[in-house]
Amino acid sequence: MKPGTRAVLELLRRNPEGVTALDALDAVGSFRLGARIYELKAEGYEVETAWATTANGKRIARYRLHETQQLVVGL
Repeated sequence: MKPGTRAVLELLRRNPEGVTALDALDAVGSFRLGARIYELKAEGYEVETAWATTANGKRIARYRLHETQQLVVGL
């Protein structure tokens, strides 16, 4: 996994309410959040996209990571 993609994955994990492109730019310096999300989906991560409209009429995407915890049982 690319370092930028790993950074976005960790950002998504730290922000269960979701991440926008501005959040990613501010937190990890990623200008291409959509591309990093595409890479995460290609690796099997479940990322939900929710669209919102800002006060000035612009549409923005907010991405949320859905992870299921795996239970590891030692024998």
